[in-house]
Amino acid sequence: MGYTFRRMNPDRFARLKRTLARRQPDLTVVMDGVHKSHNFSAILRNCDAVGVLDTHVVTPSDRMDLHHGTSAGTRKWVRVRNHDDVRAAVGALKRAEFTIVAAHPSRASVDFREVDYTAPTAIMMGAELRGVSDEGLRLADVHASIPMRGMVHSLNVSVATALMLFEAERQRQAAGMYEVCRLEPEQFERRLFEWAYPSVAAARRREGRSYPGLTDDGQIIPDW
Repeated sequence: MGYTFRRMNPDRFARLKRTLARRQPDLTVVMDGVHKSHNFSAILRNCDAVGVLDTHVVTPSDRMDLHHGTSAGTRKWVRVRNHDDVRAAVGALKRAEFTIVAAHPSRASVDFREVDYTAPTAIMMGAELRGVSDEGLRLADVHASIPMRGMVHSLNVSVATALMLFEAERQRQAAGMYEVCRLEPEQFERRLFEWAYPSVAAARRREGRSYPGLTDDGQIIPDW
């Protein structure tokens, strides 16, 4: 089957490579029932800003469609992995040796800045009013809170996520974790092709075919 695609701009391709090389495969966010599309979209933008590769979403109980148009742009760069329940999401992450940090002001909570985000970390955020689910709190390894000096008790969920993610970015930057590519070569090449040619990548997946190669400046090497 043939495909129609535009010639890749070499400068854009170089930017894609630089951005992907800074992605952090062992830093993620779990959205446990986040049900407002604007919060969902803002959290994805926060993730992209600090180099999160994939996020995890536990479908809200009201089954709201999180594939909202306002998040479409960011979803090109931050993959969303969906889970039917929080146990499934946490189980997958713990098998990958992630520490689950639930944003929750319990008596056992630590200051969010005391968490070691240089280890594989999944930050679990809940819906704005309900917070992280009871099961999510039970399954988490750590509860972390953001100190509040005023009269209100909490921040908007996307703002709170941003604070925790940028603390993770600060720690990882100090540890030199953005200076070298942390993706395996095969994973890097695959994700790079998906970023550069999403339509071709989708067509190849439907056909059960591997992706073609790319030249150094990002042009597809035809294999048909």
